[in-house]
Amino acid sequence: MRAVVQRVLSAEVTSSAPGEPDARVVGRIGRGLCVLVGVTHTDDRQHAEKLAAKLSGLRIFDDADGVMNLAAPDVGGEFLVVSQFTLYGDTRRGRRPSWTEAARPEHAEPLVDHVVAELQALGAVVETGRFRTEMLVDLVNDGPVTLVIDV
Repeated sequence: MRAVVQRVLSAEVTSSAPGEPDARVVGRIGRGLCVLVGVTHTDDRQHAEKLAAKLSGLRIFDDADGVMNLAAPDVGGEFLVVSQFTLYGDTRRGRRPSWTEAARPEHAEPLVDHVVAELQALGAVVETGRFRTEMLVDLVNDGPVTLVIDV
């Protein structure tokens, strides 16, 4: 699994599915982490659990001395988790990305859901996007702090 993690002051995701007349906000958080999650073919529940643990324990919030020494739970941070198959886009050849490394939705969706469930089991407040819809993510990046995590 691959995740792009952004420390945010706020974030929201708006979604519109085919046949829906208007987009609507489906997830909104205050201070916390906006996490774009990509799944590849070999990922399984253990990868999802490892990613959730990494996200929950990631010390990228400032302590009283201004040092990144605190994790989201330490600061009451929330999580916005959004599926993002394009994280596995391969651009090594040509100008059009190949998506062959991205898992099909039938494989990816349960694993992203498992990441969310694991974060919730750790006590986190978690909001999400919606699979198989067009989404717009709006965020205020704090820092900015942006990391790529592969598990």
